[in-house]
Amino acid sequence: MPLFESSSERAVTKAIVAEFIRDMDEIMDTDVIVIGGGPSGLMAAYDLARKGSRVVIIEKNNYLGGGFWMGGFLMNSVTVRAPAEKILAELGIKCREFEPGLYTTPGPLACSKLIAAACEAGAKVLNMVSFDDVVLRDGNRVAGAVVNWSPISYLPKPVACVDPISIEAKVVIDGTGHDASVARKLEERGLLEVSGCGAMWIEKSEDAVVEKTGFLHPGLIVVGMSVSATYGLPRMGPTFGSMLLSGRKGAQLASESLEETG
Repeated sequence: MPLFESSSERAVTKAIVAEFIRDMDEIMDTDVIVIGGGPSGLMAAYDLARKGSRVVIIEKNNYLGGGFWMGGFLMNSVTVRAPAEKILAELGIKCREFEPGLYTTPGPLACSKLIAAACEAGAKVLNMVSFDDVVLRDGNRVAGAVVNWSPISYLPKPVACVDPISIEAKVVIDGTGHDASVARKLEERGLLEVSGCGAMWIEKSEDAVVEKTGFLHPGLIVVGMSVSATYGLPRMGPTFGSMLLSGRKGAQLASESLEETG
């Protein structure tokens, strides 16, 4: 007796295509697009999805989580400073207090739990998909994102003429980290200026990132290291509390905006 139920290569392929098309149909008109699936973007997507908002995460890599898989220097213990350990507890992520106010947890555990929480809350994911441009509407309000398959960028120019597609949304969240990709696209159009990250200063940077998290431009919220890159704030290095709290604040601001616009 075979162990597995009978199927075929054709059925497996049809299942993959059908489910992907079904998801894409839902994604094309969504409430919030989160560009970047690092810790701040995942946190924002988790909070928004569990409140009932339609959310899609655009991630250029084949994996989610960004630097949250690792700590620093290829050592995969990550740190958070109080009060961010409360979010770890909320997500069921075990941690220990290394010294007063400083907590450690295995990066793979923390990252996988956050990814699972966002997906289980209902956030959709398009990985291996790169942000290419913004959709702008009246008054230069950000109203969506133009995206393409990530591998397209590696093709030789003569064969790389593959048109992107667009996804409309009421709010876009830039969680692209040091790149601040969405903010920089607006900078290219003369709509704002991006300063780039400052030097490392943990105690100053984490508070500043959370404080400055918010609307950078109509329709566009910046979270996480995108905040630091946009405003020229100090970087915080391998500690992730502000990433989680910034993502949560960004989600709250997006929710309030969605409520106001109906």
